Amino acid sequence: MRLSTKGRYAVMAMADLARNGRDRPVSLAEIAERQEISLSYLEQLFARLRRGGLVKSVRGPGGGYRLAKDADQTWVAEIVLAVDEPIRATRCNQHSSPKGCMLGGERCLTHNLWEGLGREIHRYLSSVSLEDVVENRVNRSNAAEVVAA
Repeated sequence: MRLSTKGRYAVMAMADLARNGRDRPVSLAEIAERQEISLSYLEQLFARLRRGGLVKSVRGPGGGYRLAKDADQTWVAEIVLAVDEPIRATRCNQHSSPKGCMLGGERCLTHNLWEGLGREIHRYLSSVSLEDVVENRVNRSNAAEVVAA
């Protein structure tokens, strides 16, 4: 399973927004500078995050972006999915046969293993809020709790 740059940068930018936008809108230029992410790339990501209902734009002088909901109610999985990053570990994609990714349409021998891993990753990311990330409450024990559940 590989989380792409798009998903990682979206989570980084949203965590920055959660930390720095508690009392004011935050410009993408500020986020770009602090997180060392290209401004044009952030513009693309925030267009998707806005369409996904995760951020609101504020126009005019002093404008920028705000979280659409509180950081403790914004889940990392929502962010990743809003920028069109599926959370899965199989090699199958939307172009594969509904049954599987092999040439004959069947599933590969390890399909269920990777599909289960993808579900666990999604479940873990669905249990971590932006507030958890900002307050550094994310650690290995969080992952162990989710896997044990």
